[in-house]
Amino acid sequence: MSIRKTSFVSKEYYHIYNRGNSKQTIFLDERDYNRFIKLLFISNGQNNFKIQFVGEQNVYDFKREKILVGIGSYCLMPNHFHLLLTQIEDGGISKFMQKLSTAYSMYFNNRYERTGSLFEGKFKSEYVDKNRYLKYLFAYIHLNPLKLIDPKWEKSGALNTQQTINFLRNYPYSSYQDYLGNNRKERVILNCEAFPDYFPTKESFENEIFEWLTYRQGL
Repeated sequence: MSIRKTSFVSKEYYHIYNRGNSKQTIFLDERDYNRFIKLLFISNGQNNFKIQFVGEQNVYDFKREKILVGIGSYCLMPNHFHLLLTQIEDGGISKFMQKLSTAYSMYFNNRYERTGSLFEGKFKSEYVDKNRYLKYLFAYIHLNPLKLIDPKWEKSGALNTQQTINFLRNYPYSSYQDYLGNNRKERVILNCEAFPDYFPTKESFENEIFEWLTYRQGL
């Protein structure tokens, strides 16, 4: 793992994340989470859009023209988010993140009648330079919601593996359900073909999650 300080390179992989300014909550309710998730889809294109459009039910039918990035996985937490991206178009990651962050900040500030920066500076990025680390990130990102039920689970291990898996299966603000093959409209956010085919079946995906859970339990 290394932190890349130069320009993003197309067809390489990056872990992108950011959190609220001063660790403040950036998703206060279901409406906020759903707005950001819709923006993950609609911001990923060459053409511009009006923020008002995002509230429409057919947002996932929006014609994006060429996409800017491939999204391999994502997870939203109350005060931060994680994305696994690969750049499709030159300058795509920077443009995508600018559109995403600006659109969500405008929505949030307008809804809660606030001003100023919502996020804690520019988004953070880690260049994924090893195949093993790339595969690990699919587990790491999707395991993040466990901190909501046990903030110290990474040190102590999950108390009940089956209950933990069930919690992750039902967490609506990540791409976990999409890797299970659930028929939900948010599946179009992902561009799995732009990433190695680590998980050809839902069983192979959950086996990876299970291995990391049991690994932590053995620490």
